[in-house]
Amino acid sequence: MKITDVQTILLTGPCTNDPFVSESRKFRSAAFVEIHTDTELVGVGETYVGYFFPEVVPEIVEFFKPILVGQGVDNIAELWGRMYHCGNFWCRVGLGLAVINGIEAALWDLKGKMTRLPVYELLGGRRHDKILCYATGGPSNYPKERLGAKIDHYQSLGFRALKIATGRYSPDSGTYIPVGAAEAADFEADKLEFIRSHTGREVTVMLDGHMGNSAGKTWDLGIAQAVAKAVEPYDLFFFEEPLHYTDPWSYSELCRGTHVPIAGGECLTGTYEWRVFVERDCFDIGQPDGAFTGGLGDFMKVAAMLDGRGRGIATHSWGAGGAFMQNIHCGFAAPNTRILEIAPDYAGLHSDIIGDSFQMQDGYAIPPDKPGLGIVLTDEIKNRYPFVPGSGEFNDVPGKILTE
Repeated sequence: MKITDVQTILLTGPCTNDPFVSESRKFRSAAFVEIHTDTELVGVGETYVGYFFPEVVPEIVEFFKPILVGQGVDNIAELWGRMYHCGNFWCRVGLGLAVINGIEAALWDLKGKMTRLPVYELLGGRRHDKILCYATGGPSNYPKERLGAKIDHYQSLGFRALKIATGRYSPDSGTYIPVGAAEAADFEADKLEFIRSHTGREVTVMLDGHMGNSAGKTWDLGIAQAVAKAVEPYDLFFFEEPLHYTDPWSYSELCRGTHVPIAGGECLTGTYEWRVFVERDCFDIGQPDGAFTGGLGDFMKVAAMLDGRGRGIATHSWGAGGAFMQNIHCGFAAPNTRILEIAPDYAGLHSDIIGDSFQMQDGYAIPPDKPGLGIVLTDEIKNRYPFVPGSGEFNDVPGKILTE
């Protein structure tokens, strides 16, 4: 089997069917890579870059296409290495490497279809019989009655774990992020007091600071320490992204000084960038993304680095259906996976592409059994969700305002 063509597919569709996340985000874009062969088999992968800057993906894929055409998939690591070396001045971390991630995922999907094995078997084999899933809930919808309804909704879908953001959000007043140490500590403790009174202790709860990509007010170490101290009584599974990713030194100090497990890493790409944080023990739980970190192979290397220091992983997953399944397979292949991030109540750019490949029973994911990643990208799906230029998400700044 030889590769004959590499194509990029850009799509735009409803972000989610989740009525609570939909209050702040109506549409999502996605970028898929198709690898065609001289057989009937086609490999499909996704890069998370498509959620933010889809327009750039086709040009980068075209840059790497000649490296792949005419090749087989016996040695995916070799093909990844050729792409990485070819663009090594701009692919060591960041955009180029994240697009390579989508190409490499399509190679794994193709190899899985060729060998009739799920991709996690190709990544070293299944390491879990089931993995706890959490509903990734985006903002903390307010007033509190609305937040309580959000929690009830996720429980009605079968989730036993959920994550909500720091601050609050409502369509009328927008987003509020507390910025003083005392203000932030009091606000988050009050919120978690409400959540625990609403759910009891049987629900697993996580808190997301979103400080790694905040365009506005970003907490410093003092604020993060105050909040971590204030939320200690509420049995958080982890506290994600309480600091910006340009400050591994503060992450390390925060992690050493609190009993609350600190999580992060969704914005990091490549083993080099991850190593900076792992060797400083910045995270109790790392969050690599099988559509962004640099490839499924790099995901496994990051998981191994964290495992070597006694740390776990929790997949980051907010791409569309391809990214979703890439993270499911990586999660089942990594021995130190603690939990899987799941987009709850997802819409067509998930459901149409995943089909029945993802199964959750009693709040736990069970291993997929279809060859490859278990995703499809038919002409009907492509026609149903035509790409809308400018539909990627970005942070509002003067001169460029996100309207949807």
